[in-house]
Amino acid sequence: MSSSGNERSKGTRRGFAENPDGSYVTPAGGLEVLENPLLNKGTAFSPQERADLDLDGLIPPVVETLEEQARRAYAQYLEQSTDLLKNVFLLALQDRNEVLFYRLLSDHLREMLPIVYDPTVAQAIKGYSQEYRRPRGVYLSIDDVDGIEQAFRNFGIGPDDVDLIVASDAEEILGIGDWGVGGGAGIAAGKLAVYTAAAGIDPARVIPVALDVGTDNEQLLNDPLYVGNRHSRVRGRRYDDFIEAYVSVATRLFPNAMLHWEDFGPSNARRILEKYTGRISTFNDDMQGTGAIVLAAMLGAVRVSGTPMRDQRIVVFGSGTAGIGIADQMRDAMVRDGLDRETAARRIWAVDKQGLLIDDMADLRDFQIPYARPASEVADWSGEGDSIQLGEVVERVRPTMLLGTSTVHGAFTEKIVRAMAAGADRPIIFPISNPTGRIEAMPADLIRWTDGRALIATGIPIDPITYNGVTYVIGQANNALLYPGLGLGTIVSRARRVSDGMLQAAAEAVGGLVDVSTPGASLLPQVDNLREVSATVAVAVARQAAQENLARVDLHDPVQQVQDAMWQPEYRSVRAA
Repeated sequence: MSSSGNERSKGTRRGFAENPDGSYVTPAGGLEVLENPLLNKGTAFSPQERADLDLDGLIPPVVETLEEQARRAYAQYLEQSTDLLKNVFLLALQDRNEVLFYRLLSDHLREMLPIVYDPTVAQAIKGYSQEYRRPRGVYLSIDDVDGIEQAFRNFGIGPDDVDLIVASDAEEILGIGDWGVGGGAGIAAGKLAVYTAAAGIDPARVIPVALDVGTDNEQLLNDPLYVGNRHSRVRGRRYDDFIEAYVSVATRLFPNAMLHWEDFGPSNARRILEKYTGRISTFNDDMQGTGAIVLAAMLGAVRVSGTPMRDQRIVVFGSGTAGIGIADQMRDAMVRDGLDRETAARRIWAVDKQGLLIDDMADLRDFQIPYARPASEVADWSGEGDSIQLGEVVERVRPTMLLGTSTVHGAFTEKIVRAMAAGADRPIIFPISNPTGRIEAMPADLIRWTDGRALIATGIPIDPITYNGVTYVIGQANNALLYPGLGLGTIVSRARRVSDGMLQAAAEAVGGLVDVSTPGASLLPQVDNLREVSATVAVAVARQAAQENLARVDLHDPVQQVQDAMWQPEYRSVRAA
């Protein structure tokens, strides 16, 4: 009963249609069913389904439950000797059986999140060309701009069947830099896996996109197995035209989709977001997601410290895309707390590789300029050589908050932290660089150096720390606490764009899920309950979208509408067309 390729191309790329009762109907049969990871149930096909879909004799005769399959898969997972092999195992499972993959991931989310995404996905990306297996998503080349529309059409999915598109040009992959087409493909697919596991975004309604604009990575260019464009990164007008073509085609073909930008370099990330944020539903996790999750932790710290946002003095160490993205969120929170925009920006001191940012520096990026201090303000500061370093900034500013996005391990020294603690009753210290080898300071040291007074959030998971009889639970500023729910709320509301108000609502929803009144309490929820966190965030985001008249659907019961929209990793009945 196998259908022809022409017949299949008339439907969605999933190879099946969904009935109102949630069951599937497909023109495919036999091996075609088993080779479709969204249809394949392996040994869980019922006797009736096996007969109806021409599967008799193609799978073992035993009929198993999803739970039994998940137990076996987990045992196989545990047999893998390294995190990279575990990543390979999980991706191979996803290629065979999406429901089983997401059931396994959902059952062990805290354990497996670092395997399917940061940090292990970075290792997998480095070997993408050598280990090349099954393509996943759409690959767009700057050398074939005219082929963008055909590439999306070849994916075979209809205009009303896409909720989310994640795209990356792979210039700044998770601390490892430029990794070309493999980085774009790997990071987009990994991000979407988190969206589905954490927030129930339907995996059949998403598209990962690799934007191949070349690479400046000589290792890739000299690798005979590299599968991407073999030329340096294209920049300037030609790059912008390529991005414009992508946005134009994607929004025209899939008018309901949110466009997510991931791991773009600092020279492009902010510029792209600012160009399109007012025109379409779009989001950059490195800038907006990181800023919002840190803001969520900050709101909890403010409740503990009793110092309102408008009175905070914030030093940001590492003023690139992420650091300034966080600074923007902090500035906007101060504005909401009564300051004007310029005054709020003056309460943030940005330090980068060249030291404290000063307005007469020739190498400032456009997004750093609002936070550069007037040269006259620091004329009598001593500096070191031609720059004013972090230690002197802390000594002079006496900040209430110290934020680290520098990836400089150990940058928050005992001397710096003690100087900060001398001027703040409850110093707020967020060393959020990751992995562990790049964190600015370890929480145990921060607690000891401040005699237990520090309010801490990190970018890596940290076990609870006991000091002077108090157990400190350290919240992880993991973007996965925020962006999946933000995406789900945007999808449910069909928001025309992602507004600052929606980001604020997401941050407040995350922060509201923890009780910070207990000594040593975490400032953020734990990642074990990501589905619950995401649902709460989604409801808040959808309501904010409706309040701002951005929603394109009637949100008559947003709580139920969010629950109804969350895809569950459960097998559906399948019958032949």
